[in-house]
Amino acid sequence: MYAQCPDCLTVFSMDTETLAQARGHVVCGHCQAEFDALDSLSGQLPPEPFQRLPARMRAGALLPRVESAVYRPRPEQPAFAAEPAATGSGEDFSQLTFSPRFAREARRGGARRWPWLVACLILLLLLCAQLAWAKRDDLVADTTAGPWLRQLCAGLGCELPLVQDTRRLHLLARDVQAHPSVPGALLISATVRNDAAFDQPWPVVVVTLSDVDGKRLAMRRLRPSEYLGDGTTSAHGLPAGGNAALVLEVEDPGNKAVAFEIGFE
Repeated sequence: MYAQCPDCLTVFSMDTETLAQARGHVVCGHCQAEFDALDSLSGQLPPEPFQRLPARMRAGALLPRVESAVYRPRPEQPAFAAEPAATGSGEDFSQLTFSPRFAREARRGGARRWPWLVACLILLLLLCAQLAWAKRDDLVADTTAGPWLRQLCAGLGCELPLVQDTRRLHLLARDVQAHPSVPGALLISATVRNDAAFDQPWPVVVVTLSDVDGKRLAMRRLRPSEYLGDGTTSAHGLPAGGNAALVLEVEDPGNKAVAFEIGFE
């Protein structure tokens, strides 16, 4: 939109924010004269050259009617004061309770939710059982959980798997001598004790023969089936806190073997 100063005839560009600040009254930026921009307000300029913009006749003119509505706010609902209860009607609503709809739906949803809770609990127990089975060796060897598991298993009549911990196997005595009946063989006897609080499987016995300089001359690994003649004894394992005498037969490497060592795997 455009408006013209009536004194210096300068035409200015106008916007609705400028016109609304003082209801159309503005100050000319060229001659500093005050004028009403609404008197010469025009939507477009006439062809140049021109002297004055056409004046707007506002006195006595009919008010324009606007029809293109873009928004109408919704009227606020009036707040009504609670009416006092009618007396003498014979009806008492003081004990009447109302249950909201969402509360009823929550109760119905809770009744349908318990099968899912039971299923989740069962799956959680199965997961714990799988983890316990995967870590069964650590649980049986644990000083806190091990005794409790052994008591529980004894009451249920089951057997716990044997857990091996060679660090708790100690050699109490050992001896080596020529085999009395087999020439060229040695007879090694040893006594081992299980200091663990649980039964252990029979270990693999490692016999190492060395010379006077500590150089290894021969080594042999003997499985339980090789030094235990009874298969039942091998299946039961080495009892907790128990001792066992081992008799091993190995080949004699000759006179150079002056030392031997026994280990467990």
